[in-house]
Amino acid sequence: MIRCRGLCSGYHGRPVLDGIDLDVAPGEMVGVLGPNGAGKTTLLLTLSGVLSPAGGTVVLNGRNIASMTDKERARTVAAVPQRSGSAGELTVRSLVLMGRYPYLSFLGGYGPSDAAAAAAAMAAVGVADLADRRLGELSGGEFQRALTARALAQESDVLLLDEASASLDIARKMELYTLLAARNAAGTTIVAALHDINLAALACRRLVFLKNGRIEADGPTAAVFTQPTLSRIYETDIIVIPHPRTGTPQALAVPGPGLGAVPV
Repeated sequence: MIRCRGLCSGYHGRPVLDGIDLDVAPGEMVGVLGPNGAGKTTLLLTLSGVLSPAGGTVVLNGRNIASMTDKERARTVAAVPQRSGSAGELTVRSLVLMGRYPYLSFLGGYGPSDAAAAAAAMAAVGVADLADRRLGELSGGEFQRALTARALAQESDVLLLDEASASLDIARKMELYTLLAARNAAGTTIVAALHDINLAALACRRLVFLKNGRIEADGPTAAVFTQPTLSRIYETDIIVIPHPRTGTPQALAVPGPGLGAVPV
């Protein structure tokens, strides 16, 4: 579904990604992890076509991304960005309907099938009751869920998420990733960049760790989510323990002096 070879990318001549080789098979759910500035956002922007590679290739579903039109690319890949302008006067419904852009004819407007897809997406992420609210009136978490609904309404084969749960409380995070797991089980290929490494370990069967624009580790969660790997990549002392209910590996940072002391 996704193949990168020798991928280099960055901003205004400043390199960020340096020779990335990555394959994501149809139906995978892959978490992309790494410290700040590792290149996670740059990778997703390049996979979505927002950034053009400075070197190497990106192939989506057998086609070089450079040869695809905007609509062809949007029918293949939908993205939930980390940051986006709020477009304050736009309503949630209007934003989500934008996800139907790849299916519009040259002269046609949104039809009943588009309205139905938008309504289903808003209901799925819990913003149906906000459909007529302006974006400028939303909290950060509500706005992020509206962006997720837009991507779901797009009904693309691949879903890219860049910190889609960053503004969500713990209950909404679990709801979102339960929804994504169901979409993945139904066949959607998902690549998600997260700072919450424990959520990534719970949700993703495969993890890719970036550092300094390169892949430092890539493999099944149980194989790469380890104390040596995490401590090396994040440059801090980390303990890995099994989740008491699922057995999934979870990370605990070792506190420095003055942290974690229990008051007497």
